[in-house]
Amino acid sequence: MKAPLNRKVYVVGYDAATALGSTFESTWQRALRGEAGFRRVTRCQTTSRSNVVGEIPDWDPLADGHIETREARNWNADFVFLTMVLCRRALADAGLVMDDETAPRTACLIGSALNGSDALRIAIQNYTRHGATKVSPYLLPNLCANLPAGKAGMQLGFTGPIFSPQGACASGNHAIALGARMIRDGDCDFVIAGGVETCLIPEIIQGFANMWATIKVEPGDRAHGDPAQASRPYSIDRKGFVLAEGAGALVLAAEERVKTLGLTPKAEVVGVGWSSDAHHFTLPHKPTIIRAMAEAIDDAGLTAADIPHVNAHGTSTPKGDKVEVECLRAIFGNDLQRVTVTANKSQIGHTLGAAAAIEAALGIEAMRRGILLPTANHIPDPDLADVDVVPNAARRHTYEHFLSNAFGFGGTNCCIVFRGV
Repeated sequence: MKAPLNRKVYVVGYDAATALGSTFESTWQRALRGEAGFRRVTRCQTTSRSNVVGEIPDWDPLADGHIETREARNWNADFVFLTMVLCRRALADAGLVMDDETAPRTACLIGSALNGSDALRIAIQNYTRHGATKVSPYLLPNLCANLPAGKAGMQLGFTGPIFSPQGACASGNHAIALGARMIRDGDCDFVIAGGVETCLIPEIIQGFANMWATIKVEPGDRAHGDPAQASRPYSIDRKGFVLAEGAGALVLAAEERVKTLGLTPKAEVVGVGWSSDAHHFTLPHKPTIIRAMAEAIDDAGLTAADIPHVNAHGTSTPKGDKVEVECLRAIFGNDLQRVTVTANKSQIGHTLGAAAAIEAALGIEAMRRGILLPTANHIPDPDLADVDVVPNAARRHTYEHFLSNAFGFGGTNCCIVFRGV
């Protein structure tokens, strides 16, 4: 194999759809105001007490104008169209046009934790109610993890590598990390990297509830009358994450192509650290999480003293938040009090495989604008009092780097350091 080119990698565009808004701009504006986008589920009917979720408001893929009605009948896994729309909008934000020069050098890596679960549910219902011949011949393509990227390529014209990094709730960071490595080494010049999740079906909602991962909103809980308060990372009364749908796509580009095409860099991907726990299928493991953080900082050529801000995994689970803070204490030591920590899931919920990609886009935009986005719904926990979680309101702050954390089921960890430009 050829020697790697060791090129710098920049983020030149992004877009997102979240519980705060169906576009990045609408998401950003509400995040800046400290709002949270949660409500009782309308996508399906469920008897679960974990019925407060994050739904993308006003989401209609046909309204985008680039998808035909006939397509919508065949492709009933919502993550397919969500990916197609997000990839197109991210390329537009980057100003990157697919042509004979750029298309063969553009890859697409979109991760997901649960893939086309909604399509499988429809097929099972059709099979049990109407018989075997009513199972769609499109079922298997609807379940394939790489199909959303493939459909985006068919629409947009890029012909570089496409695949789906499967890192559970760290999938978005895995996509960014792998894409950055591919560009660095010369495998491609551009990568659309991100994650997508359309998980709001009764079985998934109930499954998370039965494993006590998501919050059960009972009478007396502050979210019972106001669902927006359901996700509260690092708060003393945190009770579990809020399950949410969403997607995020970032466009990465090699340094010399940024210059030759006149693209605008928004941030540089400077460090990647990844590990696996070999410990438990859901419980976080401090030694390997600490190693992933430390290796990301070291890969960036930095020390912990150079990191002023962390975009945390911050799910709002009692155990997960506590362990993440303990890991931050191990990394930063007595210096932790000067480090700010934001948990975007307090506003957008936990979008599983899409989470890290959305959070990367929000983190980069915040760094560019000299803003710290808040950790919403925060009531202090005395055991975590040494951490500045930017409680409840955005704050002006200038900084050059941030560390973005993502951890997933199966004990997979991926941390990335971004540098401002």
